[in-house]
Amino acid sequence: MKFHYDPPKIIKLIFSNFLWNTKNGEILLTFDDGPNPGTTEKLLELLKVNNIKALFFCLGENVSKYPELCRKIIDDGHTIGNHTFSHKKFSEVSKNEIIEEIKKINSLLSEKFNYQIKYFRPPYGRFNFATSKIMKEMNLVNVMWSLLTYDFEGKIEIVKMAVTKYLKNNSIVVFHDSNKTKNLLLDSVKFLIDEVEKNKYKFGEPENCLK
Repeated sequence: MKFHYDPPKIIKLIFSNFLWNTKNGEILLTFDDGPNPGTTEKLLELLKVNNIKALFFCLGENVSKYPELCRKIIDDGHTIGNHTFSHKKFSEVSKNEIIEEIKKINSLLSEKFNYQIKYFRPPYGRFNFATSKIMKEMNLVNVMWSLLTYDFEGKIEIVKMAVTKYLKNNSIVVFHDSNKTKNLLLDSVKFLIDEVEKNKYKFGEPENCLK
């Protein structure tokens, strides 16, 4: 299954250990697929200027390639989440491969940065009952979203439309820290920041938003 925005209540009840909204009425800003040279550095600077703490769902293979960027994310006070090691579709691999994909990045962060990951987001946002069971077994919290910005389409007009239509005071917003979004990522995040301010909402820190 995959939902682009807030799913029906019945889905939330069935997958009760998944989070689609914040629990404290604040906006949680999340980024998938990084770290990525050329975008992550600029993104971190923008977040620092605006005093925003975000949740970065990193890929293990990118952490391996760019450890200095991962270190910078941590040092700036942001949270690292597990987006698997290499972004494989769960529907195309075995349960053992899924577990290995998850464990590999957890071990990498633990060994290289002494960092313990708490949060997980499945590749492509796809999940099923097996995903739910694995999360419970591995003691991870599955964090989905209620606002997919479609930044990966490469058109800021689409991002603006999605943000304007779906932003709420308990939104979990997802952007992508990747080459696909490098030409619009900063402007997209700036637009979100302006909309949050205009609506008198506020950004929250990951730990508080997901308690």
